[in-house]
Amino acid sequence: MSDAKGPVTLKLILIGNSGVGKSSFMNRYVNHRFTNMYRATIGSDFLSKTVHVDRDTVTLQIWDTAGTERFQSLGTPLYRGAHCCMLVFDVTSKASFLALEQWRKEFLIQGEPQDPSDFPFIVLGNKTDLSDREVSGRKALQWCKAIGAEYFEGSAKDDVNIEKPFLRAAQCALEQYKKHTLENTGHFQITCKQPRETRNTCEC
Repeated sequence: MSDAKGPVTLKLILIGNSGVGKSSFMNRYVNHRFTNMYRATIGSDFLSKTVHVDRDTVTLQIWDTAGTERFQSLGTPLYRGAHCCMLVFDVTSKASFLALEQWRKEFLIQGEPQDPSDFPFIVLGNKTDLSDREVSGRKALQWCKAIGAEYFEGSAKDDVNIEKPFLRAAQCALEQYKKHTLENTGHFQITCKQPRETRNTCEC
């Protein structure tokens, strides 16, 4: 029997510099397709996929975000409500890897997760099919260990290691959902102590 009551929708966010392959990885995972025709994401886009996570059936709502500064204002409404964040970089671009720290901080500020210290991040290195690599797996693992994230790498083009990072992201997202079920219902409980000195109404 499923631990989750009814259908559960989990929100995954893919963020990182423009051109690292966020759209390609998402489309390869959901639609099993890849194209060499690069088209920059305008604002944001999302795809859905229903998967089995342990004993639960969940729907992943995977959001692919623009990696350019002029769309960063969309971050606040887009990041909020996410259950897991996937930080994506290009292993042939050291700059895209170094930018992950800023993307992570941006998410924590704008997304306002209930427990920032316990929010799950999955780091994904794309384009391992290319030979001009600038970021080693060892270096990426060191950084992930420092921030408490899990690391995966693969190739959207060659269809290498596509399922594992998304499955792990789904597992982390489900754990996050179950920890904060009340928050995900959209209901908030506000309590206020009435001042003892006066009998005024609540001054929240």
